[in-house]
Amino acid sequence: MTTIFITGAAGALGRAVAKAFDAAGANTVLLGRDVARLEAACGPASERRMLAVADLRDAASVAAAARAAAERFGRIDALCNIAGGFAMGTPVHATSDAQWDEMFDLNVRSLRNAVAAVVPGMLDGQGGKVVNIASASARQGMANVGAYCASKDVVARLTESMSAELRGQGINVNCVLPGTIDTPDNRASMPTADHSKWVTPEALADVILYLCSPAARAIHGAAIPCT
Repeated sequence: MTTIFITGAAGALGRAVAKAFDAAGANTVLLGRDVARLEAACGPASERRMLAVADLRDAASVAAAARAAAERFGRIDALCNIAGGFAMGTPVHATSDAQWDEMFDLNVRSLRNAVAAVVPGMLDGQGGKVVNIASASARQGMANVGAYCASKDVVARLTESMSAELRGQGINVNCVLPGTIDTPDNRASMPTADHSKWVTPEALADVILYLCSPAARAIHGAAIPCT
């Protein structure tokens, strides 16, 4: 049975991804910082669902969660790096170190720690899949969100680098580039926007599910727009 390691599982997209894989019959390892939030979002732990608490900014914490998951399910077949963050900021010339570090911690350091924890096991096994969440903003900068755009561009470039490094070893690495995701938080912050033009978490989850499937075995280093 396939085992999927999902970071940011308590968020709107993480919850949709966890639900999609659960419906497909996979084991899911749901990573978050709080068990109560994970349970509220995805349900209690079960035979096929493991709730793992870790701080993605702490490499040792993530590595411990990955080891526990591998011990329980035998191996991790796919890593879905869903965790991340967005914040409106300031013009680039006025961006503080704290603003810059926050975006890179949430969107880049979290990814690096997760792949460092999971990919070695894939190399020792029979390959695997890695799917990262970049953003439409990775393709073009926007005013007052320079740190966010830069961090998501790094996610896209890391995806390409990892793909070049790992495709010959049976590991597919790809990313998706969502536009605005239709979540309660986004609706609250942009109440007058046309929400019908936003991508739903469920639609994104379908794309991620596909990229983790055998049908996507020929896709390497792709950055797939999802709007």
